[in-house]
Amino acid sequence: MWNDEDQAETGTAATPGRLVVISGPSGSGKSTLVRRLLARPDLRLTVSVSATTRSPRPGEVPGRDYLFLTPEEFARIRHDLLESAVVHGYLYGTPAEPVRRAMAQGLCVVLVIDVQGGVQVRERVPDALLVFIQVPSLDVLETRLRARGTDDEATIARRLAAARREIARAPYYDLQVINDNLDRAVEELASTLIQNGCGASKSHD
Repeated sequence: MWNDEDQAETGTAATPGRLVVISGPSGSGKSTLVRRLLARPDLRLTVSVSATTRSPRPGEVPGRDYLFLTPEEFARIRHDLLESAVVHGYLYGTPAEPVRRAMAQGLCVVLVIDVQGGVQVRERVPDALLVFIQVPSLDVLETRLRARGTDDEATIARRLAAARREIARAPYYDLQVINDNLDRAVEELASTLIQNGCGASKSHD
């Protein structure tokens, strides 16, 4: 649990680290954006690895992309999660301890999580920066989901319905970035992160 004592020890008042939440509908490109940001030498970032009960997708590596757990394993670590949510029928959550350690080292820690988790993070870590990745339109989102070739019709329909609900929560976030051009979206996000203390040149005394 991320309690008041934890925040006193690892919040931005005590360390140069910052918690950054990035949310957006499935197919919005948030994972691609984060990969591009992590590769930039002008940013001091690390990404939190979430736990989930869903199965790995093709190309995903356990421990790098997600901690893939059984529902029983997830239940055993639930009290150690910064946030958790049910997304598309599966459990997702952020282990808190790695986030604390990274922030204590002065890193900006990126959480790529659902809006349910974003709301929980804002409640527990009020100074977190919340960024929502918007899609140009739901038609574009549907095209992207179909192009992935990983979902059947029923899953695509569920993802589109979930996207409508998530987009309705976007005003809750500090910043909205429309991902209609990947390079431009990366630059906008990088600029925002630098302005919020995540630049590589930031002093870490």
